[in-house]
Parts: sequence; structure tokens; C-alpha cells
Amino acid sequence: MAGEVLVVGDVAADVRAAVTGVVTALEDAFNRKDAAALGAQFGERASWTNARGLRLDGRAAIAEFSRPAMESFLRDSYARYEVVKLLAIAEDVVAVNVAQTPTDASGTPVEGPHGAALYVVARQADGWRIVAGQNNAVDAPSAG
Repeated sequence: MAGEVLVVGDVAADVRAAVTGVVTALEDAFNRKDAAALGAQFGERASWTNARGLRLDGRAAIAEFSRPAMESFLRDSYARYEVVKLLAIAEDVVAVNVAQTPTDASGTPVEGPHGAALYVVARQADGWRIVAGQNNAVDAPSAG
């Protein structure tokens, strides 16, 4: 994750690091095709809508869906996740805008659908976790 992050509201440095760490761990889990590690980034009662518009409720459902998806249609998909904005919503709750760039397995950008995700990350009993979010497929940004 590189580039300037827009921070709106009071997001302390330690919170910023924790929230960014969740995004980094999610990216790593996706690229390793590790559904359990991916699911662990979500809260127990999280609500997630994937890029195909399917809503999944709960950490277990997210991991359960992800396992076969990563073994089939996402098997050869990799991405770089870049935090572009942090918005303080309430104490211990931050909205995170993430730009997703398709890559090959080595991390080199490739042609393909990009993503724009919104994660709501909150401090939970077991650490910072995504409690709600949506992933959207978007056209690649223009080069001009």
C-alpha cells in the first residue's frame, strides 16, 4: 500500500496502523488463497457484500464462501489493496476506502477489473475487524 491517504476526522496513529494492518492482512490472505485468514479479518457478526452483489453475514459465512471461490473462479486472481481514505465515524470505528488493482502472482499490475471497496473497521474484543463492507468492481482508471 503506497500513496497519500486522506484522513478525515481524528484517527490516531495507532488506530491508523491497526486499521491499515487489517487491510494488509486481508490482501495477504486473498493473495495466498487462505480463506481462514481472510475470514479472520472480519468480525463475528460482520456483513459483507462481494463484487458480485452477494451479501454474506458473519465471519464463518464469509470464510465458508471464500474457500471454494478461491479454489475455482478466484484461483488465478491476485490484487494489490491501497488504503486511500480513512474516515473517523465514532470512537473505535473507522470507514476505509480501498482501491484494488489486479496483479499477477508476483504483484505486477495486469489488465483486469479493478475494485473499490468500503470497509467499516471497528475495535472488537479480538482486535480490529471489518464489521461491514462492500466490494465493487470498477473500470480501470484512465491513464490520462
